[in-house]
Amino acid sequence: MLEPIAIVGRACLLPGAPDPAALARAVLTGADLLTDAPTGRWRTDPARLRGDPPDRDDRTWSLRGGYVDALTLDPTGLALAPERLHGLDPVFAWSLHVLRGALHDAGRERGGPGVGAVLGNLSFPTLGMATWAASVWLGPDARAVGLPPADPRDRFMSGLPARLAAEALDLRAGAFCLDAACASGLYALALACDALRAGRADLMLAGAVNAADDLFIHMGFTALGALSPSGRSRPFHRDADGLVPAEGAAEPALRRLADAERSGDRILGVIRGVGLANDGRGRGLLAPCPEGQVLALRRAYAQAGVAPTAIGLLECHATGTAVGDAAELRSAAEVFAGHPDLPIGSLKGNLGHSITVAGLAGLLKLLACFEAGVRAPTLHAEQPSPALRGTPCRLLTAAEPWPDAEPRRAAVSAFGFGGNNAHVILEQWRPVARPRSVPAPTAA
Repeated sequence: MLEPIAIVGRACLLPGAPDPAALARAVLTGADLLTDAPTGRWRTDPARLRGDPPDRDDRTWSLRGGYVDALTLDPTGLALAPERLHGLDPVFAWSLHVLRGALHDAGRERGGPGVGAVLGNLSFPTLGMATWAASVWLGPDARAVGLPPADPRDRFMSGLPARLAAEALDLRAGAFCLDAACASGLYALALACDALRAGRADLMLAGAVNAADDLFIHMGFTALGALSPSGRSRPFHRDADGLVPAEGAAEPALRRLADAERSGDRILGVIRGVGLANDGRGRGLLAPCPEGQVLALRRAYAQAGVAPTAIGLLECHATGTAVGDAAELRSAAEVFAGHPDLPIGSLKGNLGHSITVAGLAGLLKLLACFEAGVRAPTLHAEQPSPALRGTPCRLLTAAEPWPDAEPRRAAVSAFGFGGNNAHVILEQWRPVARPRSVPAPTAA
């Protein structure tokens, strides 16, 4: 059993939820945060690109998605000249915004010695990178066709956000980006926990961002046959027809539990275990492997020293694809066999699939459920998938009270392309009652 890790801060920038309080309100009230693509987001009339199955050539089957409002980053207090951020793709501003927000929520304005970050970042082209590439291809004709100015630094959008964040926030324990597809956020969490346990840092920011070109994402998932033609994100619904993409960023701040308790930090939750696995070569990019998922789950429970039957809420990956959701239920049925009643859900009913950010968005949902003492509902799952039959899983379609007779325990899964599997076990923190010292009686 490894040393537990405390969550001491959090921040997010998600569709319809620019901060954790807004996200909590949305999930607890069952708000649908999906919209059509904002005007101008795709730099063309979306109707020109709208197609219907089976047409996949340079088309998108839906205009729906989860979109973040425009953000103007406040440079005040950053150890970086504002001009070094000017003109960069939103991936830089979004990353810095949530990193700084999580630091602030943890009671710090800047990093310093012992503070570092791991950022899951989808390495698909951002709009800034695509613009720069187009300017290279078109050369002198770029301005003639109305292409906006391009910043050549946007071609480093995979790793440069972490480098600039380390400078801007004085993250002296280092910062780097990784891409583990849809499991990126939870992979970042695992590596941040490792850094704390190894003593390489005293506070770690473990986040994820997805600011990839939304048109690229829509057309890419259409080409793969994974986009929902109906534009509805319906995890575990019997008629689920695909995923709905979303964008954004999320960031928890972490410390070793013993350090957080000693310092009197506000502790939002405790990470008891993180299990990772990778299927490697399998049946295909979009064909999940239940065996690999089971391995990640079992590793998490072995690390935590917690039985699967102790889990009171499972936040599933559940993207709303029939094949993927059914495979995840098979994995859950194996690991949670013997559980008398396992409530499950998926934030993707509210938010869509935020790719790299999905696991951490789900983790923030669980923290909100801890605080409210409520298990949140899953939207658009009124007619559950038949794959639920014979499993210990009970799909939550309405909010319900969450008893606190024991510490509330929950888990969140994230499964990515090619079998990047991650599972995190989370526990509500309760202060340890310490015996009071009583002075010895004095002699009469």
